[in-house]
Amino acid sequence: MIKRTITCIGLFLLAIIQLQAQNAIKKEVKYGQLTELPRQDEAMKKWRSNRFGQFIHWGLYAIPGGIWEGKTYKYAAEFLKSSAGISTATWDSLQYQFNPVKFDAKEWAKMAKDMGVKYVTITTKHHEGFCLWPSKYTDFDIENTPYRKDLLGEFIKAYNEEGIDVSLYYSVLDWHHPDWRYKLNTEEDKAAFERLKAFTENQLLELLERYPTVKGLWFDGTWDQCWKDNGKFSYDLEKKLKEKNPGLIVNSRMRADEYGSRHFDSNGVLMGDYESGYERRLPNPWDVAVTKNDWECCMTIPENQWGYHKDWTLTHIKTSNELIEMLVQCTSQNGNFLLNFGPRGEGNFREKEVKLAKEIGDWMDDNSSVIYNCGYAGLKKQSWGYFTKSSDSDDAINMVVFNKPINGKYRVKLNKGSIIKRAYLLSKPKKSFNLEEIANGEYFLDDVKGKCKDPFVIIIELEDKDSKKFKQKALT
Repeated sequence: MIKRTITCIGLFLLAIIQLQAQNAIKKEVKYGQLTELPRQDEAMKKWRSNRFGQFIHWGLYAIPGGIWEGKTYKYAAEFLKSSAGISTATWDSLQYQFNPVKFDAKEWAKMAKDMGVKYVTITTKHHEGFCLWPSKYTDFDIENTPYRKDLLGEFIKAYNEEGIDVSLYYSVLDWHHPDWRYKLNTEEDKAAFERLKAFTENQLLELLERYPTVKGLWFDGTWDQCWKDNGKFSYDLEKKLKEKNPGLIVNSRMRADEYGSRHFDSNGVLMGDYESGYERRLPNPWDVAVTKNDWECCMTIPENQWGYHKDWTLTHIKTSNELIEMLVQCTSQNGNFLLNFGPRGEGNFREKEVKLAKEIGDWMDDNSSVIYNCGYAGLKKQSWGYFTKSSDSDDAINMVVFNKPINGKYRVKLNKGSIIKRAYLLSKPKKSFNLEEIANGEYFLDDVKGKCKDPFVIIIELEDKDSKKFKQKALT
């Protein structure tokens, strides 16, 4: 009797919890997602197939490079104004030193092309408020520096000529603008922020009008309460920007719903066209749920530097193989990988960045077929590396190996109804692996003798089990 009572109470409590959970997701959200996800238009399909992008953080912060009055600040160089307690007037005067005489847009674009990227995102205006284009809405821009020319226009033209899509980063947070507020405590604050909203909208529409080939907008600086309190504005603004540029792709950082939820609305629905919350981190590599949404990871080469910092000895610098593994992991989970570079104030890249770009490009020259237009393969991840699968292929899966098993055997567990017809190295297609079926649909691939450049790719060709039975029966 006691057991039955306890069971009934347990079931009753479970029913209450389930009912509460159901009620919790029944909020009416007016200013959430604009379109049905995942988007399947051609612009979004292209973004999705690109998989590998370059991030550029460039602004006035590249001049001091993380060092102020002889003191080195370890935190991100683009936050030096805050870290060193520099006044706005002093910081803004760096505008008159910004003269990137070594900037060569074509050289930058060629480096990106050779690295293997298909798209690029560049900071048009970071939190400091300085604009890399000649904006008619502010004097704090490239036009009022010793350089004077339309740097952003040169950049977009050069990258487009190399076949690279361009997206524009824009920070809503603006330390320079007098109307920026972190919180809207008073009527005066609210009036100031209304002016800031008009300024923001004008600049964004100006960017799309000046540079019509732009494919996307990458928003940042939207975490403060002032922005969270303006869900309707961000909703209407995204709508207006997409009407201006049909096919425009916008990240999830732009928006807040009317309840202040960011990235995902109050019902857990993604806002924007892809999730951009993966900053200097990746999802759990065994996580299958992440494959349901489009997403992007943005990654630094040092531990935490986006803009140029003069001292890279302060932290771990990632190797090309580490970065390639991150790119492959993103692809294997239906995500894109955006790798950051921070050019110097003079307009050139540090030698380490150039070297890493070359090493990644060398690997991509041989293995880009496992990245472009590829995604989740639907197989259980194994410890040797990652599976990817091209959307153009029904019967081939890529195995990208980063960890060689001690026993020389690569475990593959297939979905029900499939068998392996053949496995071979991408670099040596005539060299087949020996197949050992260790359980129903589970195999060991015996290592091919000989040296393989790391990380390397194995191609497995699949066959439907029933199809093979039919062929065997026909032969007999």
